[in-house]
Amino acid sequence: MTYPVALYLQDAHAIREGIELVRYAESKGFDAVWQADSRLVRDAVVPMAAFAATTDRIRIGSGVIDIWTRNPARLASTFSTLDDLAPGRVICGLGAWWDPLAAKVGIRRDKPLRVMREVVTVMRALLADETVTFEGEHVHLDGVELDYVHQERRPKEVPIYIGATGMQMMELTGEIADGAVLNYLVSPAYNTDAMAALARGAAKAGRTVDDIDRPQLVVCSIDRDRAAALDGARLLVTQYLGQQPHIMKASGVPQSLLDEIGQVLTWPATHDQVVAASRLVPDEIVQMITASGEPDEVVAKVDEYVANGCTTPILYPLGHDVRLMIDTFAR
Repeated sequence: MTYPVALYLQDAHAIREGIELVRYAESKGFDAVWQADSRLVRDAVVPMAAFAATTDRIRIGSGVIDIWTRNPARLASTFSTLDDLAPGRVICGLGAWWDPLAAKVGIRRDKPLRVMREVVTVMRALLADETVTFEGEHVHLDGVELDYVHQERRPKEVPIYIGATGMQMMELTGEIADGAVLNYLVSPAYNTDAMAALARGAAKAGRTVDDIDRPQLVVCSIDRDRAAALDGARLLVTQYLGQQPHIMKASGVPQSLLDEIGQVLTWPATHDQVVAASRLVPDEIVQMITASGEPDEVVAKVDEYVANGCTTPILYPLGHDVRLMIDTFAR
């Protein structure tokens, strides 16, 4: 285990508890923490600021913020402010969101590749302290700059990562982004196609895939009781099988299982529906797309993701003992 590791937090913990977990991860040598922009439950920015204010070394990323609901000038301002709080430690992770959630709040995800390109282009220019005029299909800026009044003007060193799942977005990521946040609940074999797509995109920009950082979300369900660990991951796997089948399909989950799950789950699914549908999900599917089991077994599975192109596993802890996971991967 010579690779760096990162912690992923969603909304399972109170923010103050999250601060303590991030501080503990920092003390154990973790490289970064990534905070989810969790459905409509928890915005990423507030906990990111809390983590930035209470740590000294660990990097802090958004994992990931959608490109539709915030104006890119406001996104640039937000990440500029976070960089003021933790200079050189902030990572901007952006994503194209997903349906049906986007549709339910009135977002039409038309031309996500074009919109992502526009948003990344203008954010990078604004963070570089440029004055930006841009007339795109989604982004419209007229002489906009980060308007410093009392601060010294300076470019902000905030790398931009894209949370990509599909291969077209992955290729775009290789072309325009500093890094790709590879998705969770995919198998290590999924990374083979992802690496090829990143390489194609990187070549368009005169780069190689080695120029693209490739952290990857990995669901980790660790327990001394192996069966409890698998059951702990099974509910999350079931929820994603029903609600984000595009991710599952990318990993080779059989369409027949996706169809079965889809007949049981509505959106949003109730807890009882998820429990009922979870009975359809065999252990082999849980183990194919998560790192679940006893500590040694989990480390071995995370090693597979790294062997298949991941540069920094972003460990998503399931179960009650998050510190056990942190201790297992301490550096």
